[in-house]
Amino acid sequence: MTKKKDPAKDTRRAISTPGDSPGFTIDRFPIVGMGASAGGLEAFESFFKAMPGDSGMAFVLISHLDPTHISILPELIQKKTQMKVHLITDGLQVQPNMIYVIPPNKDMAILNGALHLMDLPHPRGFNLPIDSFFKSLAQDQGASAVGIILSGTGSDGSLGLKQIKGELGMVMAQDEDSAKYAGMPRSAIATGLVDYVLPADKMPEALIKYTRHAIVKPRNKITADEEKCQKTLQKIYILLRTHTNHDFSLYKKNTIIRRVERRMHVHQIDNIQDYLTYLTQSEREVHVLFKDLLIGVTSFFRDPEAFAVLGEKCLPGLLADKPEGAMVRIWVAGCSTGEEAYSMAILLQECMEKMNRHFSVQIFATDIDPDAINIARSGLYPLSISADLDPIRLKQFFTKEENHYKVKKSIREMLVFALQDLIKDPPFTKLDIITCRNLLIYLGPELQKKLFPVFHYSLKPDGFLFIGSSESLGQETTLFKMFDRKWKIFKRQPGFSRANPILNLPVPASPEELPALKIPEAVRRAEEISSFKLVETILQESDTPPCVIIDEKLNIVYIHGRTGKYLEPASGKACFNILDMARPSLKTVLASAIRKAAIVKQEIVKKGVDIEDNGGYIRIDLTVKPVPAYGALRGMLMVVFKDSEKAKTKPKTPQKSDQKNHTVSRLEQELQYTKENLQTTIEELETANEELKSTNEELQSTNEELQSTNEEMETSKEELQSLNEESATVNAELQSRVDELSDANDDMKNLLNSTQIGTIFLDMDMNIRRFTDRVISLIPLAVSDIGRPVSHFATQLKEFHIADHALQVLKDLITQEFEVESRDGKFFRTRIMPYRTMQNVIDGVVVTFEDITEFKRFRLTAQRLSVIMNSRDAILIQDKNSAITFWNQGAADIYGYTESEALKMNIKDMIPKENRKESLAFIERAFTGKLFDSLETCRMTRTGKILKVWVMVLALRDERDMINGVVTIERLIKDE
Repeated sequence: MTKKKDPAKDTRRAISTPGDSPGFTIDRFPIVGMGASAGGLEAFESFFKAMPGDSGMAFVLISHLDPTHISILPELIQKKTQMKVHLITDGLQVQPNMIYVIPPNKDMAILNGALHLMDLPHPRGFNLPIDSFFKSLAQDQGASAVGIILSGTGSDGSLGLKQIKGELGMVMAQDEDSAKYAGMPRSAIATGLVDYVLPADKMPEALIKYTRHAIVKPRNKITADEEKCQKTLQKIYILLRTHTNHDFSLYKKNTIIRRVERRMHVHQIDNIQDYLTYLTQSEREVHVLFKDLLIGVTSFFRDPEAFAVLGEKCLPGLLADKPEGAMVRIWVAGCSTGEEAYSMAILLQECMEKMNRHFSVQIFATDIDPDAINIARSGLYPLSISADLDPIRLKQFFTKEENHYKVKKSIREMLVFALQDLIKDPPFTKLDIITCRNLLIYLGPELQKKLFPVFHYSLKPDGFLFIGSSESLGQETTLFKMFDRKWKIFKRQPGFSRANPILNLPVPASPEELPALKIPEAVRRAEEISSFKLVETILQESDTPPCVIIDEKLNIVYIHGRTGKYLEPASGKACFNILDMARPSLKTVLASAIRKAAIVKQEIVKKGVDIEDNGGYIRIDLTVKPVPAYGALRGMLMVVFKDSEKAKTKPKTPQKSDQKNHTVSRLEQELQYTKENLQTTIEELETANEELKSTNEELQSTNEELQSTNEEMETSKEELQSLNEESATVNAELQSRVDELSDANDDMKNLLNSTQIGTIFLDMDMNIRRFTDRVISLIPLAVSDIGRPVSHFATQLKEFHIADHALQVLKDLITQEFEVESRDGKFFRTRIMPYRTMQNVIDGVVVTFEDITEFKRFRLTAQRLSVIMNSRDAILIQDKNSAITFWNQGAADIYGYTESEALKMNIKDMIPKENRKESLAFIERAFTGKLFDSLETCRMTRTGKILKVWVMVLALRDERDMINGVVTIERLIKDE
């Protein structure tokens, strides 16, 4: 079966042509921030093993280090790379092809390409140095910034990645399978912003391709042909609308182009038309581009001064005119992952606490990104949000769980998160505040012009509009007036808006015509659908018991849950009046509660209401409350039925005859008795309430103590977490050092063994510290003998006591040498010298035994050879071919040939012809095994003179006992 090719990959391969050289300049090169924690050393080493030394990039390494431990990270990384590794000092200017490592106990930022060090706020607490540096890197380097997250625990770096992506930078994360600790990579990947997820050793190749394409190549290539570019963008808009149901054609063109260019750099695509082809073939890439277009760089209380102005100047005045318990409605448009919406809720809660008043708060937070809305609904955020929130708010409005913070229920219940497209979905109305920050800057002028009237329409007369500090109203200055110029807070101008929030409505010439305006049926129906969709969203997000919504005529217009136990269709003509459908025993209580709720406009609760049911009764809690006045829901009430306890069945009380008068009297007596019992019960209840109040105060005090203890434990847990990460980093560095020492120890052991010198190390007390294998032949040692005194062992050395001589060396600190003999006849040169540490401290002695047996034998041989060389007799050595291989001075004196001349000769050249046969036969007998023989014969000198000599011959044998030559001693026979 043929494997089907991925067309997207084929397109990328065909158009990816990175250059062979980096092509960066000294003032324009990528700066790569790399964050790691536990397990980061292995990831760093794998990365830099695969990264060339001339990539043209600079690398800044941020790791969670022990503040009290001197880091050896630069030294360890230097062994894996050709680039120079620097430990960062304050104000160090970043250069290409360099690696910079953060020192312990420091936070760091970058400004104009220079690294600046700052003290950590909590040396032994919860610090986020990676997030801090990534944010600084994004602000300083913009689109040239690159962030990489490697192995580590926790979530440090995840918020910083958002900043880098917001500046059109690139981010990478180590894949979880290859990471030793997957916490940090998993948190980064979960943001959905990571461009590449790769093992550490695969990252350099992708990084080099991306940086060469994004930085080296010209950036204006995409818009070189304006007409083609515009047509291609239109097709991209169509693809996005087809797959996501959202229209980006009215967004700012430059914003779209920058995001498209960034995706082209990720895939090394040069031509926008090729990228369009890639989009048509890859649905996943369409989704990724959609996510890139929606990147919301947000955080809790972003621009704290702006929120301070809102909380100190806007909210107090807005709330002052509202009655107790009134509704406050806020709309956060483009809420992204919810940080700003929760910030508004927290700010409103703080304002209510200061004013000592309570209001019913409803905050609608909307966005078009379903993933972002899901995150916002969960109310779960990484631990790194502590950098954006002060400790008081963090403690008051969040609960800390294992690896994240969770928004408290009191704040979460204020908000409703929903998917909404500002361009096509109807807006919320009767709002007190609308916040739409850092969204308008991405929208084109035409779309902005449509949105401001919609906001004006949605706000109440004194409502506020809160936009980003870099945004403006444009030409719509008649709709809003400036409230705070710096932070762009506006107040709604009175007057009727020209907005068409749903359809093209007829707009009256003046506000006075408003009462006569007839709302078209289509508008009314659309508003009704939107209203009930909101109700459905609220009920689905809450755990509301069975309930119904009734209009002003008490007709049921919406049913939630199973209501059959409480309501049943009335006989006769179909009717949805709640009183007609209520069970007989419920009607009176229900009518009273509805009437009272409609009058006071507040929630009315009736507890313990008994309802007849199948010969018995069930007890319920009945709640009637006004529905928030939104759209078609104005004036409606919600009736909630909640079982107060498990249904109990009792026999139905038999009916009494009402014909006898005494029955009335008895019932009156029973009623009086009941009133007396009720009064007694009330008094007992008041007493019980006092006791409960006292108990509650005690419990509150205990709760405060437990809360204080819990805070202390949380602080200790954070310190332990930080300590664990630092310990893991230190352990990795130390393990690397241990591995190096182990290798060095193995090298030293092999070196000592290869020298064939026996060595024994003794401490100051003459105990054995270490020894080599060679020494075992002299002293019978085993590994288990380490630590025992050397004097306990008998040696093979004759009349030599190691301990005595070693103690003398320790006393004199002078090296001593001895020549000693072993019992098996071998000779050793023994050297004893002091053992010195790296600090030049004497800590024992080193004893070495060098076998010199062969040396002594060679020396004896050399002495004998000297005697032979100086002998007056001629001494020659011949091989089997009679070639002369040795010639002494006596031979030179007798025969006149020098040694160099003789060694080129054959013995036949010196034998007269008449004596040659006899002499050669004589020598041949020696080669056959005859050890010694003698002969009187003649020799010829250099001058041709014939001399009589007495020749003695001796056979020479090699190590295999084979005869390989003969020695002849030739003495001159003098004439008498």
